[in-house]
Amino acid sequence: MPNICQITGKKAMTGNKVSHSHHKTRRTFKPNLQTKKFYIPEEDKWITLKISTEGIRNINKKGISACLKEAREKGHLDK
Repeated sequence: MPNICQITGKKAMTGNKVSHSHHKTRRTFKPNLQTKKFYIPEEDKWITLKISTEGIRNINKKGISACLKEAREKGHLDK
């Protein structure tokens, strides 16, 4: 599975690594992804998500059901 957050849709982006002498080489900036299990009381089941730390904060703020609904609408999550 690629490095994409299943809640926010964050993925790796590219940029430059800049040395002290200001030489530039291409590099990737990867999102801070965590694998975490969540319990969904409405469906009475556990799901495992690969999400960024921002996604974890969103779930703590809005709740897992609301975040899953938004992610499905935006197409970040299957089903």
